[in-house]
Amino acid sequence: MPATQDEIRGAAHGTAPTPLSVLDLVTVGAGRTASQALATSVDIARLAENRGFHRYWVAEHHSMPGVASSSPAVILSHLAAHTDRIRLGSGGVMLPNHAPLVIAEQFGTLEALAPHRVDLGLGRAPGTDGATAAALRRTDRLNEGADDFPQQLAELIRFLDDDFPDGHPYARIHAVPGPVQSVASGAPGAVQDPHRPQIWLLGSSGFSARLAGSLGLPFAFAHHFSAQNTIPALDLYRESFRPSEVLSAPYALIGVSALATDDDGTEARRQVMAAALNMVRLRTGRPGLVPTPEEAEAYPFNEMERDFINSWNANVIHGTADEVRSGLDDLQKRTGADELMLTANAHSGEIRLRSYELIADAYGLPKA
Repeated sequence: MPATQDEIRGAAHGTAPTPLSVLDLVTVGAGRTASQALATSVDIARLAENRGFHRYWVAEHHSMPGVASSSPAVILSHLAAHTDRIRLGSGGVMLPNHAPLVIAEQFGTLEALAPHRVDLGLGRAPGTDGATAAALRRTDRLNEGADDFPQQLAELIRFLDDDFPDGHPYARIHAVPGPVQSVASGAPGAVQDPHRPQIWLLGSSGFSARLAGSLGLPFAFAHHFSAQNTIPALDLYRESFRPSEVLSAPYALIGVSALATDDDGTEARRQVMAAALNMVRLRTGRPGLVPTPEEAEAYPFNEMERDFINSWNANVIHGTADEVRSGLDDLQKRTGADELMLTANAHSGEIRLRSYELIADAYGLPKA
């Protein structure tokens, strides 16, 4: 069965009015390695668990040197071995890139490794450029994957629940680990635990918002790179919502870029500019490692790049811990989000780790 509403909704900790969570892109800074970035992810996950953050998600991206999160399920299995309580999940798996059975097996395995704390966030974008998506999918018909997303989702849910009807071509196929093992026929002392990963739909426009609402699923919106669509998408989700066995009322989280530093905010601004330069390069077909703040300060931005950076950074909440808390609180009030999922984009892993600690302090989250 799906997760309970309590598992989805979590609980506010300390003085935080809204549950806080973490979205990890496993960013790799210039002069750093993927191994170092992944080690930082373990440190952040442990900190998040100890300070009362509700969940920790890893995003799927491909062919981006500065983002070492091409295999969320692999990373999540590693994080599961280093944590005990925090919910772990994908933010998200890009379903058109994969066969639904493969995802059901991967996340069924994760559920077996970390029972009752696995989220399966699903998106329909490729998470990369067209050529890389074609290589992943072994087809050039990329629009077909996005258009078929509702059908792929339905198939995935069938595999996770092990309930294809009699006569279906997949009726005798089972995603293992999964429900089929909990009702092992004739096995003495078999334990029935039909719990499965909690499915979320992710989006940056109205398509997934409407689909999540119609299915009664929780919804995660990518405010950190589609801020202009946040309120319209959340309104559409709430208007489209139909109660289900998963949720009796809509539940929406938003991904937010947020970075706090110990000083007066100067270092936060430097790190944010470095991350913005990385986005400029990505958007112009020159992906690379996240540059240093010094490189960003010396970079000769042209007028078009300046306009892009000003627009991009306007939606990054950064500065002192108190300034970040104020910005997050204001955003939550404007959007009505039920949960805030914070992503800290910076060249330095140490800065990212420290940012989450400062934000936890600003909200009075408990210290283990």
